[in-house]
Amino acid sequence: MPTTAFTHVLEPVTLAGLELRNRVIMVPMGTEMGDHDGHLTDREVAYYAERAAGAGLVCTGINAVTDDYEVINAGLGRVDTDAATPGLRKLAEAFHARGGAVSVQLTAGLGRNINNIDPERLPISASDNTHWLDPSVRCRPLETEEIRVIVQRFREAAARCAEAGIDAIDIHGHTGYLIDQFLSPVWNRRTDEYGGSVENRCRFAAEIIAAVKEGAPGLPVSFRLSVDHRFEGGRTPAESLEIAKVLEAAGLDLLMVDEGSYEAMDYVFPPYYLGDNCMMGSVRMFKDALTIPVLGCGNLTPERAEQAIAGGEMDFAGIGRALIADPEWALKLAEGRREDIRPCIRCNQLCVGNAFVGKPLGCAVNPTVGYERERILVRAAEPKRVAIVGAGPAGLEAARVAALRGHTVDVYEKGEQLGGVLWPAATPEFKKELRSMIFWWERQLKDLPVTVHLGTEITAGSPELDDADAIIAAIGAEPVAPPIPGLDGANVVEVVDAHLGAELGHRIVVCGGGLSGADFALEMAQTGHDVTVVEMADAVAPDLLMINRITLLRDLAEAGVTLLTGHKVIEVDAAGVKVDGPDGPVSIAADTVVSAFGVRPGAALVEALAARGAQTIGDCVRPAKVGDAINAGFEAALAL
Repeated sequence: MPTTAFTHVLEPVTLAGLELRNRVIMVPMGTEMGDHDGHLTDREVAYYAERAAGAGLVCTGINAVTDDYEVINAGLGRVDTDAATPGLRKLAEAFHARGGAVSVQLTAGLGRNINNIDPERLPISASDNTHWLDPSVRCRPLETEEIRVIVQRFREAAARCAEAGIDAIDIHGHTGYLIDQFLSPVWNRRTDEYGGSVENRCRFAAEIIAAVKEGAPGLPVSFRLSVDHRFEGGRTPAESLEIAKVLEAAGLDLLMVDEGSYEAMDYVFPPYYLGDNCMMGSVRMFKDALTIPVLGCGNLTPERAEQAIAGGEMDFAGIGRALIADPEWALKLAEGRREDIRPCIRCNQLCVGNAFVGKPLGCAVNPTVGYERERILVRAAEPKRVAIVGAGPAGLEAARVAALRGHTVDVYEKGEQLGGVLWPAATPEFKKELRSMIFWWERQLKDLPVTVHLGTEITAGSPELDDADAIIAAIGAEPVAPPIPGLDGANVVEVVDAHLGAELGHRIVVCGGGLSGADFALEMAQTGHDVTVVEMADAVAPDLLMINRITLLRDLAEAGVTLLTGHKVIEVDAAGVKVDGPDGPVSIAADTVVSAFGVRPGAALVEALAARGAQTIGDCVRPAKVGDAINAGFEAALAL
């Protein structure tokens, strides 16, 4: 038994006869790493296998069992033919070589959630539902015989998994996909044996569970259920509990409890706005009512996972993106290295964001994701003295990677704090994981040949660079200050300074509705300020990933923030801000005006350092998102 503070999370356990090294289960997440036929590639196998030590059981993303009635979206996995078996076998062998266990998630399809609509082939569903995104498209209800074909395809797919040596099967029953469309009365209006009562609506799922057990005898079967759809008319936890009891009676071995739907997309991939442990509210009622094990998930922290398992709220901790960010999540807990777990910042940038546009899975904070075979840090043949200018995310990651490769690194930062723009950006409670990332870098650099020089401003002629064999410039960007009359007034504060504790009045007008301005407005409104955001474009934070933006806009509305989009700031004076909008000029009273017009590269110093031979990376080249900066820092150090 582990002797750490996470004894219950790390306890070895048996799930329906399958021995697991701990109670951590990596919940299913798509990778978009398969080949053009949807079969596992060596790249995908390496990604999953890297997480074998970080979880007792690793679940793959969804794999389609049939294309009989629905086109399988490009990028999705599929196990509908024997052509999938060699990849599955490689996956199983990779896990067993590491002493791990792997589960394959099987899906009946997307139904009304399908991405691409074929005019010649209507989407399928339980009933004649509208397509989730295009209400003008009506789905075709599945015929009874078609339902039975799909059930048979599950039996066949499960048999392939068992033949390949896969350890468990998960059934994709959540988020409003096809199986969920049968389970919920909001989408199931059938009058045959598959509609009406709870038992009838569960019949499709129950038959699938039985078919999987027939096809793969002895393999544990789990089912991921959205217990709260989080939209008006959607399923509630009380209704879901009745469904769970039917699934348990059908032979289910593990229930994965989560929340959300395409109508509440942010709960499917909870961003940082939703905070820690955001889906734990209903878990205990399922644990108390069922005899089979229950898994809880949703931005789980190690501490909450330990508390919940120790207190009998749940049996397994479902960890998703945190295991993308750090594949050794559980291993580090077991080794007493909680502070060395690389935080998931819940940005959704390169994981969910990539999947939405058909790109392979990546990670904002872990640049080795998807490159587990290529981006292996080995010692450099010729160690160098490396000077890094700037201690923001790009500079800190470059320092860490360069030092791990055996280089001696000096980091020069003109400010008095590591983190660059991350430090002020992380002042809201909902962005605390950004600050955790800074502390993580600080911890990693402490044990490496890295010397950090705070309060040290570097120019192209600085003698500190004279002995460097390589220079990396990661100096970040500088605020944009448009030529607006009064923007230099005493009542105007730049958004970074506002984050860092500048004195602010009660009435605040934020000039600029990009992510920086919008997040600051939310932070201030949640602490009791009267806040207005003025944005020239038609929307605030337009570049923010749609999933995250759903929560941001809802939170801004709930906090009472006034959004003036389509308005241009024309003047600032002691009384506030004058703007020009569709209905003409408007004056907005303000005690404090916050300038958040964005940033641009610091061109002069960047060009001077580049002329001295420096690699230039991060925002000083092109302002972008934090994940871009971190990945750029990794790549720059890897190239030394």
